[in-house]
Amino acid sequence: MAETYSTYEAKAKFSEVMRKVRAGQHVIIEYRGDPIAEIKPIEGAATTLEKTMARLEDHGIISRAPRRAAGAFRPLRKRPGALKRFLESRE
Repeated sequence: MAETYSTYEAKAKFSEVMRKVRAGQHVIIEYRGDPIAEIKPIEGAATTLEKTMARLEDHGIISRAPRRAAGAFRPLRKRPGALKRFLESRE
């Protein structure tokens, strides 16, 4: 069942109304007791992460990191036993 808000309540609690719509609920807005609007989620608005990333990349908002060759990472410290020293310092 759709939740009902007056225009005043909808304005005061707009972020709450949007959270409910994003969760898939329908919200009805009333003016002086008469329903005047219904806010509901757009059908098929759910997208995959890949589609969202591609859209953001197309708009220039994000860019992909350059690919690194396998084995391109090297250890930051060459001194062995860092974990042991850390655990000893915690005692």
